[in-house]
Parts: sequence; C-alpha cells; structure tokens
Amino acid sequence: MSQDLIVGSAAWLLSVPPARAVAVTHAPVAAQPASPAELTRAALDRPVGFEPLRRALTPDDRVTVVVDSGVAQVVPVVEAVLAYLRDAGVALGSVTLLTPPEVPADWAAALAVEFAPVRREAHDPADRKRLAYVGSTVDARRIYLNRTLADGDFTVVVSGRGYDPLAGYAGAECAIFPALGDAENRAAYQGQVSIDAPGEAPWPVREEATEVVALLGMPFFVQVIAGAGDAVQDVIGGLPTSSAEGVRRQDARWAGTVAEEPDTVVAAVSGDPAQTTFLDLAKALVCAARVAPQGSRIALLTAAAPELGAGAAMLRSMAAPSGAKRRLARLKPADWSAARLWAYVTRTYSVFLASGYPDDVAESLFTTPLHTPDEVQRLIDGGEKVLLVPDAHKTLLTLA
Repeated sequence: MSQDLIVGSAAWLLSVPPARAVAVTHAPVAAQPASPAELTRAALDRPVGFEPLRRALTPDDRVTVVVDSGVAQVVPVVEAVLAYLRDAGVALGSVTLLTPPEVPADWAAALAVEFAPVRREAHDPADRKRLAYVGSTVDARRIYLNRTLADGDFTVVVSGRGYDPLAGYAGAECAIFPALGDAENRAAYQGQVSIDAPGEAPWPVREEATEVVALLGMPFFVQVIAGAGDAVQDVIGGLPTSSAEGVRRQDARWAGTVAEEPDTVVAAVSGDPAQTTFLDLAKALVCAARVAPQGSRIALLTAAAPELGAGAAMLRSMAAPSGAKRRLARLKPADWSAARLWAYVTRTYSVFLASGYPDDVAESLFTTPLHTPDEVQRLIDGGEKVLLVPDAHKTLLTLA
C-alpha cells in the first residue's frame, strides 16, 4: 500500500505492506463545497439556531471582532465578516479587530485596503488599564477581560476549531477566556496540558470559559473547521449554543479510530511552513502517542522550522527531557504547553524528526534527524505495525 503524505506542500511517497498497515476508521470526507469567503457568508446568514446576523445589528453598534490564533485562511474569512458587517449598516470605523498576544502583530496587513478604517488592537494581558472586571465564576474566580471586548455593543468571535491540550477543543468560548483575560488567569492555565482525548464532558478550562461567556453576554461565534493543508472545510455561525455543533463537525472531519496499536507511526504536517507553530508539531507528536504504546517509534515530518520560545530553549539546554515538567513550572514560559507536550513524548517514545531545523537543533530537542523519504521508508520497513497519519497536528485518533 503506497500513500503520498503531504509534508508542507511536497508529497512524500511511502509504502506499507497491507499486512503491516494499521488502518484508520473515520467518517467520509466531503469535498469543499465553496470558498472560505462563501462558507463564512453562509454561516453569518444561516447560523445554527439563530436568525441572520444582520438582524441583530444596528448602525450605531460598536462591534468587536475577535480573531483568534489558528484560523485557517484567516484573511478571506475575516474580510468576509467585515464586508458582512459593512453591508449590514455598521460603519467600519466602529469595528475593532481584537487579537490575543499569540497572533502575529502584522497579520492584518494583508487585509484589503477597503477595510483600512477598521481599528486594530492586540490584547495586552498585563495592561491593567485595558482590562475590565466582568464578574466572578461560581468558584469565585474574578474575571477580567479586555476592555474593548467588555465595553463593546456586539462581539463576533472568529476562531479555528481544533484539538487543544488545555481545553480539549480549541476555539469558540476559549477564544474569549482565558485568551483575552488578564495575565494572572492566563498563567493559571498554562502547563495544565493533557494528552488524553477530549470526550463528551467538557474539560475544566472549556467549562469555565463557557461560564465566562455567559458573564460577557451573547457573542456570535464563527467557528472555522480546517481542511487538509491550508484549506477550510466548514464554517459554523451561531450564538454560544452553536459551540456543540462546531465540536460535532470538528470530530466528523478529524476524529478517527484504530483497531490495533502501531509500533511505528509516521505523522505528517502539511500546509504553509510559515504558519506552522511549535505547538502544531507538539500536537502531531501527541496524536501519534495517543495510540502507540510507550517506547514506540514516531517519525514527525514537517517542512517547517517554527521559532522556538523560552520553553523550547530550556529543553535544548537539558541533557534529557526528564525533569522538564518541574523546570517549566518554575519558568512559566509562553510556550509552556508545547514544551511540556514535547518533553513528555520525547521522554517516552523514540522520536525522529524531518524538519527545517539544522541537525544540531533537532538533536537538542531529543530527536533523531531525518532528511529524505528514503530514510522514513527504512523506518517503515523495520516496523511490524505501521500507521501513517496525514495532517497529524489536526487529527484526533483513539483506540477502538
């Protein structure tokens, strides 16, 4: 059985004999029905359980459009949202694009010139003047959110659905909290990662985020489901109750099961290398680790060399990943989650890495460098049960 795994934008042809191939069972993937802009406009005009968004807007509204990190095709999606608001009578000068600190500062430079009147704001969780108290949770946690968000008349949240080691499912309510909270609350959740697969019961972070959204009001969610590579598969619009439908469609596209444990997993990361983060690479490793027994071999294939933060730099300074959890807890770096996941997988599995990093960087991250499809094929040939995972950073696999 031969299969092209897309690494960045290149196809790596790999072959696994049928008797040794571990199959993935998942729902059929439908073809993309429309462009990202068309999908977004449809989600705004035909939201889940709600009337067209324009009926909830007035020309005097001050609208905050939250743009979370990890949104596939973010520019055409956001342009479609802004055009919809303008056509609904909202002045572009009354619209603010609000992003969490994780979003690159120059992302909006690619927006069309017609949207120049829209304000841009990057959330600073340490600036107390730009925070507002919105209430307390049932556990008496005092909630401070971005002041522009709290003071606006209407909020549209554009976020990418995905699997998240902190919340189980990224996007929607979690694009508001803790993403746009104060530094203390954001730090309280860093490092509380899990490699477990999310289930029906929401994880604590997402459960509290849902409570915070209720304190804020009734934001309108635009949930973007990524497709293969850089594509958009689906867009869901609606009030907070539509979050469950976003989770359902995320799982329909990206969840699968395997009936047996592989001893060798080849996990590929496709898409624009410039948009790939170190957390994406860590998620791909975790995807493989969920179904492979400890000690198995995992080959991670990417064309990217994402910038390494303080947590990854700390890992590189260590002789082995053991003890990283305690050191990361003391350091509390911005990339804490990614570094902790990376340390866990490299401590318990034999990890091979094909990437844009120099060999010395790959080795300092506790991996064995790979360079060519032939090298990966030799790993496959030495395995008894082999699993190939395209777009592993987006995929959720569990044992049946």
